Amino acid sequence: MRIDWHTVLLQAVNFAILVWLLQHFLYRPVLRMVDARRARIDEQYGAARKAEAEARDHLAAVDARRTALDAERAQLLKAAATEADKAAEVRRAAAEREAAALLDEARKSLALERRQALDEARQAALDLSAALARRLLQEFPQSLRTQAWLDRICEYLAELPTEQREALVAQLSPTAPLGVVTAEALAPQSVESWRHTLAAALGGCTVSFGVDAALGAGVELHFPAASLCFSLRSTMQTLRTELERPAGGSKAPPS
Repeated sequence: MRIDWHTVLLQAVNFAILVWLLQHFLYRPVLRMVDARRARIDEQYGAARKAEAEARDHLAAVDARRTALDAERAQLLKAAATEADKAAEVRRAAAEREAAALLDEARKSLALERRQALDEARQAALDLSAALARRLLQEFPQSLRTQAWLDRICEYLAELPTEQREALVAQLSPTAPLGVVTAEALAPQSVESWRHTLAAALGGCTVSFGVDAALGAGVELHFPAASLCFSLRSTMQTLRTELERPAGGSKAPPS
């Protein structure tokens, strides 16, 4: 077999030229294109990893924010519940104070009505007692009644300490007589008896007489600076004073 070296050489040269052409115009551009493609892919992978990291960070921030919001919500709910409890306590205390005030006012009103009713009952009883006393006294003859009052006055004057009796007598003079006021006019003979008896008891004083139906019954002796009351009116006033005096209070002096 005969080898044509000239042809082999031409084929080798053609192959070398073909390889150079392929390397220069095909292989290297393809490698550059592959490298560029790989670089773009790597860049995209880096961007994706960066985006993933940012997404994870954002998700962690969202979770942290949600946890903070949950904690804040729980704190707000707790504060609202505390405020609601405080407001309810304030309203309950106000309601209790209002109820206590209403109850106290009702008690005071009932006590006032009771006192008023008791005072009215006492007043009615005293008025009835005064009317009965006047009616009973009127059943006795006037002479007996007037003599009884005169005896009572003489007995009182006799029992007075000397200093007090002398102080009463010292107030009297011809220009300042003893005033005898009765609930009804005395008979002439009773007037003389009273004048003589009182003058003897009080050192010969001058005596004047008057009438005041408001006394109800009895008599009052009017000195210039003092009065001695032996009337039904003064007795009823004393009873009213004693009835109106609070329980356990100090005893009021006689008028």
